Amino acid sequence: MRRFFFSVVFVFATFLVALPTASAITIPTVPVGNPGNANDPSDGDENTAGIQQFGAVSYAYRIGTTEVTNAQYAAFLNEKAKSDPLALYSTNMGSDPRGGIARSGSDGSYSYAPKTNMGNKPVNYVSWYDSIRFANWLNNGQGTGDTETGAYTLLGGTPTPSNGLSITRNAGASWWLPSENEWYKSAYYQPAAQGGDADNYWLYPTKSNSAPTLAIANAVGDIFNPGTNVANYNHGADWNFRNGNVTTVGGAGPLSESFYGTSDQGGNVSEWNEALISGSRRGLRGGAFNFLANGLQPLFRPSSNPPDENFDIGIRVATVPEPGTAVLAVLAFGFIWALRKRLTNR
Repeated sequence: MRRFFFSVVFVFATFLVALPTASAITIPTVPVGNPGNANDPSDGDENTAGIQQFGAVSYAYRIGTTEVTNAQYAAFLNEKAKSDPLALYSTNMGSDPRGGIARSGSDGSYSYAPKTNMGNKPVNYVSWYDSIRFANWLNNGQGTGDTETGAYTLLGGTPTPSNGLSITRNAGASWWLPSENEWYKSAYYQPAAQGGDADNYWLYPTKSNSAPTLAIANAVGDIFNPGTNVANYNHGADWNFRNGNVTTVGGAGPLSESFYGTSDQGGNVSEWNEALISGSRRGLRGGAFNFLANGLQPLFRPSSNPPDENFDIGIRVATVPEPGTAVLAVLAFGFIWALRKRLTNR
């Protein structure tokens, strides 16, 4: 009996250790704490009358350290787009030098791979619907995980779902597209008490109220000048536009991260969020490599039609906080205690 008990404990412990490596891809994330923070008091929305404030989030969460990369999205396509009835792949990814994923094979056996020097750069040419389907896939464990249910419910089985404008995040989601407040907080928030701006929010997501220095990148997308307050905007990294070298490798400017440790929330590519704007458009934040400095600021609140797939739009995802080691220890103890009691009573 005792041998059986310890065998079960060993199997359970092995399962806990193996759990983080079970997924096909890993999305690095950073924790966003300080729950219950107030909105940015100085932000205004230039697209609507009056003042609209953002940034307040009442809970802790995690958000992608970088934008979703071409390599990560190609892994998704290889699992879910062998025939691609949902148009998860845009042919512009292959035909446009600024796109980063090539497709080969024929319908039913398509395969996908990042182009040379593009694997660690942000994926582009993704619609809002592509983005939430990618989140569903993560939410459902990757692999053969469903794209139409999970964090979001999409109806109709077509690239543009029949319920497109009414889609909201489902309760219990484990991976999702950030809300506008979640995105905004992770980019601009830094408490004044911890070295931040007087109103707890910076003007740029590089921990600065001054416009960033233009990032200068080489052919593979590494930044030559990765100092403090550097971002890829205003074609700064565009050393050879015709060859598609317009975006930089995710996280190539480690000294220019936000307070929470995110990279490229200003510049590189604009990022979809959950906001529904003007009744039929979805929100974008952060500006892109081809934006001026004001496009990186909190005031700039663009949007696009959900089916749009553009060369300067990408994805960042968010997830639930990781359980602390103390929580895991409590769960393990509870499991072992319950199992031992059950065996003892036999």
